[in-house]
Amino acid sequence: MRPHGSRARRDLVLTPTVVIALPLALYYLLRAQGAPAWQALLISSAPPVVRALAGAVRGRRVGYVDALVVGLLLVSAAISLISGNPRVLLLKDAALPAAVGVGIGATLWSSRPFAFRFGRHLGTDAAAVRAERYWRESPDFRRALRSLTVLWAGAEFLDALLSAAQALILPVDAVPLLGRAQSLIIVGSVVFLSVRRSWRFRERHGIPLFGLREPDAAVGAEARGKTPDPV
Repeated sequence: MRPHGSRARRDLVLTPTVVIALPLALYYLLRAQGAPAWQALLISSAPPVVRALAGAVRGRRVGYVDALVVGLLLVSAAISLISGNPRVLLLKDAALPAAVGVGIGATLWSSRPFAFRFGRHLGTDAAAVRAERYWRESPDFRRALRSLTVLWAGAEFLDALLSAAQALILPVDAVPLLGRAQSLIIVGSVVFLSVRRSWRFRERHGIPLFGLREPDAAVGAEARGKTPDPV
């Protein structure tokens, strides 16, 4: 069993708490205490930044998203301090999904798209070996994972566009809650569509897209020392 598989599932629970729940609670608590909007937005951005820095120290490397979180906060905080405009900090929440969407979309031109890497991150060593084989042998497997990567990148761009509109138009105090709710709805929709696509692919081809379950023919075929037909 790959040790980071369980860690990835734990992160699926921990990340929403640190990135969504704690910042929201901090923001509205500070506003209730009379803090200016820009100050409350700045302080409430601390939990994701602390998590990103802790992860960089623990792993001795800085990830793409972690660097974005820290960099965007520093830039927007500096501009907000100079201008006194809290909407600059709100626009940070639109820039982040836009940058993530660019990063996800860029993997379409790499050796493996984002959806393939995501599945490997969740699965076991055996699932990773099978996924590599299916990637080499099955055009349908490659096509499905590329289409999911396009879906996830498009969802991030949609989140960025709606977040930017909210930051510029809506009352400042309404944006943090509405923005987080919007992001959750978009992410939930993408997860639902991805799971449904994975189920349909498994029903048609007999193999999972993300490696969380054994393929229908893999156990018996591997026991006989044969390679299962991926299609």
